[in-house]
Amino acid sequence: MSDVMVIPAIDLKGGRCVRLRQGRAEEETVYAVDPVAMGLRWQDEGARFLHVVDLDGAFEGHPVHDEVVIRIAGALDIPVEIGGGVRTEEQIDRYLNEGVNRVILGTRACADPDGLGRMITRFGAGLAVGIDARDGLVQVKGWTETTGTGAVDLARQLDRAGIQTIIYTDTARDGMLQGVNAEAMRAMCAAVSCQVVASGGVSAVADMQALRALDKHNLVGAIVGKALYEGTVSLKELMA
Repeated sequence: MSDVMVIPAIDLKGGRCVRLRQGRAEEETVYAVDPVAMGLRWQDEGARFLHVVDLDGAFEGHPVHDEVVIRIAGALDIPVEIGGGVRTEEQIDRYLNEGVNRVILGTRACADPDGLGRMITRFGAGLAVGIDARDGLVQVKGWTETTGTGAVDLARQLDRAGIQTIIYTDTARDGMLQGVNAEAMRAMCAAVSCQVVASGGVSAVADMQALRALDKHNLVGAIVGKALYEGTVSLKELMA
């Protein structure tokens, strides 16, 4: 089995830590009011990496919680990545200069392939692309629009362009506690040579075992959110 790092998630909306069901803004559960304290908690429990999403930024098309994200990155010793609302090189620059380890592009990557190539050259490992898909088709703009582009096809394009990390979210599984889509993850990892991080559906130890059993050397991590906040499984159990 390959080693797949467990990556806790913090989703920011209205300044608080929340989770949405399948990305729907109207289906929100608030879990904490202090995102920095939550980040420190996951670090203390053994996390080696932290995933942060600016949900308001994703819906509005520009960073909304940038100051909060920078505070989180400054308070933690482990690497922090941020996605949601990032559209420009200036925004990426600011995050990386302020201590964020990696910035995730989503909608921006689909909208401007030429610009993405330039950013891949400029930012290297500091840049990742999030591919959010439902039934194998890419979704954009905070999962509110489904395109006709296949997730695996887009991943191959990004891989050829030189991206070092893809974060692949099965949006139908996100926040549902119904398990991972291991076969979709197998296909994604087989299609590219870059690193892949799985997202959506991890809710039990069996899900991590299923991902590790794929034995894909480029499947390097799995993002976990709702299961940790609901207490259905602990970070320690998933890491073991």
